[in-house]
Amino acid sequence: MSDGRTIEIETGKLAKQAEGSVVVKMGNTMLLAAVTCAKEAKEDVDFMPLQVEYKEKYAAAGRYPGGFMKREGRASDYEVLVARLIDRALRPLFPEDFHAEVYVVVNLISADKDIMPDALAGLAASAALSVSDIPFGGPISEVRVARINGEMKINPNYSEVENADIDIIVAATYDNIMMVEGAMKEVSERDMLEAIKFAHAEIRKHCAVQLELSKETGKEQKRAYCHETNDEELRAAVRDFCYDKCYAIAKSNTAKHERSDAFDALKEQFIETIPEEEREEKKLMIDRYYHAVEKEAMRNMILDEGLRLDGRATTQIRPIWCEVDYLPAAHGSAIFTRGETQSLTTVTLGTKLDQKEVDDVLVQDTQQFVLHYNFPPYSTGEARAMRGTSRREVGHGNLAWRALKPMVPIDEENPYAVRVVSDILESNGSSSMATVCAGTLALMDAGIQLKKPVSGIAM
Repeated sequence: MSDGRTIEIETGKLAKQAEGSVVVKMGNTMLLAAVTCAKEAKEDVDFMPLQVEYKEKYAAAGRYPGGFMKREGRASDYEVLVARLIDRALRPLFPEDFHAEVYVVVNLISADKDIMPDALAGLAASAALSVSDIPFGGPISEVRVARINGEMKINPNYSEVENADIDIIVAATYDNIMMVEGAMKEVSERDMLEAIKFAHAEIRKHCAVQLELSKETGKEQKRAYCHETNDEELRAAVRDFCYDKCYAIAKSNTAKHERSDAFDALKEQFIETIPEEEREEKKLMIDRYYHAVEKEAMRNMILDEGLRLDGRATTQIRPIWCEVDYLPAAHGSAIFTRGETQSLTTVTLGTKLDQKEVDDVLVQDTQQFVLHYNFPPYSTGEARAMRGTSRREVGHGNLAWRALKPMVPIDEENPYAVRVVSDILESNGSSSMATVCAGTLALMDAGIQLKKPVSGIAM
């Protein structure tokens, strides 16, 4: 690294039966990443079935797991968030026509208590893919960049981040930025861009090393595969029949479900033009080609005419209405509705005994302010069962928590434990940012004197 610290990547020693495996080491922190891939894609699969897992072993830090079982259990929120950081950077880089199941598993096997492993996890996952024959458009890497006392630093220690006014994780290939996530304390756009460029300069070094590693292990050439059957005549027929009609539906200024039903009906109209005996055989291709046409029509309408699907210009916001104190028995409550997105958010105040206890491998602490985000199927009109908290709910809740946390006074200014719960009742747009807006209203309704009111938008 530019400041003299060293990151080591080792392969060929551990987990040799995986398609690819590496150990990434920085100080006393070590991550083992292993990737495996199915030999062929399953039938009727037309998407990328990627599964990313990140797991921290308590033994890595010389600790026992808490609870009665004394064994690692379901993923903590932190582990889910790190897995999502890896997933979002890797997923777009697999070929569009590659549909075999891919599993990426990253384990923290040794933990230096002052080194943050989350910023190394993306590098470990990408390096494991680089030494495999799995088709992949990387390499990528991820680094944390923090501005501490006015100076930028790559992958700072835990103790240093506490004083940072910029704390973001950046994922990128050698040429392009893939993802940015983190928190900043009202910094300028220029400072944010400087931080991203600073991170990308370091990431390029990581990518160059991975390319060299791939060459040394003889994995530059990736496996051959054929996971899609295509019919160019059918593709052209779908476009000729559907494009103009898709454009008209997109421009019709109808509600979400009405518009969705119209798109489905159009696809069925095209299917009826296909001989009945060929429909089953061509169904997957028709679905794929029609989706591409629908996307193209909507995109062109937005770019060429400056119109959104609901009839708004690109410079207009959705209609907004809000209400506070909707739930008379809750300590604080608010409804925030923006277009077809709606959050009903509550605030509950408690004592210090109600604070959340964090018992992760490297972090043992309490949290005075917590935020939970729920996204039930009925919010989008889906008829499916609820199966516990999803990764999406953990991730979107964390986005809203990051936005609100700096504005909620703690300790002497506010002696209460504070729990915000956002239940998304409708969704057609950024529900995490609706949570920020509803959370602000509910907190003020509960009597919490925020340092500043907070609002959120998705871009």
